[in-house]
Amino acid sequence: MPRDEALRDALRLAVDPPGGVSVEALRELARDDDATEWDIATTAAHLGVNPHTLRHDERIGLIRVARDPAGHRRYDDPAVRRLVFLTRMRTSGMPISDLRRYVELADAGECTEAERREVLLEHRDTLRSQIAQLQLALAATEYKIATYRKAPRP
Repeated sequence: MPRDEALRDALRLAVDPPGGVSVEALRELARDDDATEWDIATTAAHLGVNPHTLRHDERIGLIRVARDPAGHRRYDDPAVRRLVFLTRMRTSGMPISDLRRYVELADAGECTEAERREVLLEHRDTLRSQIAQLQLALAATEYKIATYRKAPRP
């Protein structure tokens, strides 16, 4: 395969990798059923995190969780949706200070929508820059892999 074609293939694989993100994958993260509230173990399993992470999020004020009469945490739909968002933002590298700021603004109500949007726009710009750098690194890796496929075997 000519060099330019190999570079184009590497770039295509870096920009549109197999098994990329889909709406279905995102939908699975958001709980949209009317099931009863979840306990901490079920919620943690749904989010793919440790229950300790959920306790920590509550302790630092990112989430408020109702308790049943026995004192066990009960996660309703809004709590799970917030945790889905927090988990995705944490995975993307958003600093805890920005998460706290966003949650404070969200808890303050609709009058803070413009400020919340600004927080997310700044984070989006950071993510786009990181993604561009990662795609370039992935393209370089794909290109090198392709060149080794053509190397003669000893």
